[in-house]
Amino acid sequence: MKEKALEGKVAVITGAARGLGRAFAARYVAEGAKVAIADILIADAQGAARELGDAAMAVQLDVTKRASIDAMVKTVVDRWGGIDILVNNAAIFDMAPIAQISENSYDKLFAVNVKGLLFTLQAVAKQMVKQGRGGKIINMASQAGRRGEALVAVYCASKAAVISITQSAGLDLIKHKINVNAMAPGVADTPQWDEVDALFAKYENRPIGEKKRLVGEAVPYGRMGLPEDHTGAAVFLASAESDYIVAQTFNVDGGNWMS
Repeated sequence: MKEKALEGKVAVITGAARGLGRAFAARYVAEGAKVAIADILIADAQGAARELGDAAMAVQLDVTKRASIDAMVKTVVDRWGGIDILVNNAAIFDMAPIAQISENSYDKLFAVNVKGLLFTLQAVAKQMVKQGRGGKIINMASQAGRRGEALVAVYCASKAAVISITQSAGLDLIKHKINVNAMAPGVADTPQWDEVDALFAKYENRPIGEKKRLVGEAVPYGRMGLPEDHTGAAVFLASAESDYIVAQTFNVDGGNWMS
């Protein structure tokens, strides 16, 4: 029988009630991990945990609040004795032309995508250091963090910050045998992309669904990514197979970006 890649590990996945995070949770359980589905959408998180059985639990988490982050860590440690893997997946999206960007939109995006990611990483890293057995932290960046886009300045900047934080945290934490790396998806067919498509329809005067179709056709692989297309990289970066990989951002995008 093939050994499971994450047997006996405890993972926290933020924003795992739907989309990529939910696919990661299912794959991690299949690979032998116990998984905390940490999400502000607690009802959806509870539904996902029920589907995955005793190896999963739902934990309410608002990454913009330090107290919520700390409470999440305590809940997981109290239940399962520690944390070995963190996937910083929680994120939000917005877009507008430069002249129409609002301060409120900027604050919300950076509060979740950057501040929330950084302080969740910090809280879990502290727990990992205390445990003394190392760990794996995977930050979800984006191809948007590799370049600017005319209508997506703030989101692109937030994901560029994720790549930068990954590099800095990776260099700092590897002395504790904590590997920090990131994944940069391209265009993924998740519920969030329906929201993205609607915003492109608004600002580019397109029919609903057209932008999503066009970006899928433009992927060299030939289609948008499915959540399951990203789980292999998420398992690899969480496993012992990636022990010598530090501070890197892996493009998982069907060939959309080369770096």
